[in-house]
Amino acid sequence: MTNDIERILITEEQIYKRVRELACDINDYYGGKPIVAVFVLKGSAFFASDLIRWLNMDVTMEFMSVSSYGMESVSSGKLTIKRDIDTDIMGKHVLIIEDIIDTGITLSTLERLFRQRGAADIKVVTMLSKPSRRIVPFAADFTGFEVPDEFVVGYGLDYADKYRNLPYIASLKRHIYENNGEE
Repeated sequence: MTNDIERILITEEQIYKRVRELACDINDYYGGKPIVAVFVLKGSAFFASDLIRWLNMDVTMEFMSVSSYGMESVSSGKLTIKRDIDTDIMGKHVLIIEDIIDTGITLSTLERLFRQRGAADIKVVTMLSKPSRRIVPFAADFTGFEVPDEFVVGYGLDYADKYRNLPYIASLKRHIYENNGEE
């Protein structure tokens, strides 16, 4: 698996430090108000789990599974909701936790959906942002790191459901995703 890595972009130590900083910013913003934290699965699982441990308010966890990639390395441009949240968010503060904002399609669609459902407040925190790939203008309220236009894996991010368990964030060798892993 590590033979498929081009280079490490963000170390495990950098991730740990930045997650704590983001939690401080989120704590300051909410000022102790209870939130519904929506984990956008599967990619945000590591980040979201680490992040909410440092939050100092009541946190209701919800899980949502959406896809715009499937088994491809580029977004299809169409969002599919595979699993929706269970909690009624009417009048509640919602924190959407995402692994990466690439095209902006997923987060702009989710934000619009939660607004239609009557959330009092919607904020987005993302571990990574790749602004060079935006199709839909979108900026997170809280961002961990900006990354270059490279295919990144690790710390929850995957290619074809692999590499999620790497403790760092790295770029994947181009031949892996261009040839579907075939040498």
